[in-house]
Amino acid sequence: MELPPVIAPDVDAHRAAVARHAELAVPDGALGRLAELGVWLAAAQGACPPRPPARARVVVVAGDHGIAAAGVSADPPGATARQVAAVRDHTAPVGVVAPVAGVSVRAVDLALDTPPDGTERHRVRRGTGRIDREDALTADEVERAVAVGRALADEEVDSGADLLLPASLGVGATTPAATLVATLTGAEPVAVIGRGSGIDDAGWMRKAAAVRDALRRARPHARDPLALLRVAGGADIAALTGFCLQAALRRTPVLLDGLVVGAAALLADELAAGAREWWLGAQKSPDPAMALVEEHLHLSPVLDLGIRLGDGTGAVAAVPLLQMAARLLAETATAVPTATTSPAATSQAAIPQATEPGPA
Repeated sequence: MELPPVIAPDVDAHRAAVARHAELAVPDGALGRLAELGVWLAAAQGACPPRPPARARVVVVAGDHGIAAAGVSADPPGATARQVAAVRDHTAPVGVVAPVAGVSVRAVDLALDTPPDGTERHRVRRGTGRIDREDALTADEVERAVAVGRALADEEVDSGADLLLPASLGVGATTPAATLVATLTGAEPVAVIGRGSGIDDAGWMRKAAAVRDALRRARPHARDPLALLRVAGGADIAALTGFCLQAALRRTPVLLDGLVVGAAALLADELAAGAREWWLGAQKSPDPAMALVEEHLHLSPVLDLGIRLGDGTGAVAAVPLLQMAARLLAETATAVPTATTSPAATSQAAIPQATEPGPA
């Protein structure tokens, strides 16, 4: 896959944000991670001070997985369609919390195993192969799914999104995600198996066996991200891979949340070196495989809420902190007034006006 180089976040804006924090009328280091978030956002926007994200967008990518038939999830095969319907009806957790943070939500069908109903214009296929026995996709389907993901990112950026929150819905999806993480990091199956949807001990053992068998098929392709997606991924994961890498190419910041998104991000960074610089870990996942993703991508999650959902709920929870971080950098009074300016005037005059980021 031929891709242009990823442009790094703005170094000058980063330095300016660090310098401005040093001038604020607060003890050194007192703002903690909020200061770090403001600096990260300034570099991503190419402006100091940064503007609070005002058009954050969750894009939930959905797909069914053949491996669900192996009993690796607490949810029955076919439940994904109901979960997508709940997102669209604003009754799923992400749909409930998103308005609180001023975030909009979109659900996209990449591989639901349901009859056509007019909402599947992005669908690549119905379901995916059972990865412990067969390939998830064909090579052509991988390319199509990655292209859909890139197009989705373009659509959001072109419509004005200034912060992207990729998310996932799919019964059994954490099984291929764990397989991909284990393949890329060299981990053993037991190190990447979590409880996912809330499986019991028997379900955990079935999931471990499925990942073990899928790993045997995947490991010969460890250095080829597209081949990995074909053998052990899925249309949803391939689309999320394309989404994450295209966001980086479009110089748009991304909040990562959930194992399926994390696995896609690992693959995206393999395809587009430097893409990780545009991503921020939203919240620490209880899934053990996500800890490997965080270590590999050098992510330090903003929150630790114990959320075990992939629908973007944890990422939405982090958005207000980015908004706060931007305002703190822009509006907090500076420590020392000039000789000709009153302290009250300085607290206003010393605040540069927020500017729009450069063209994506």
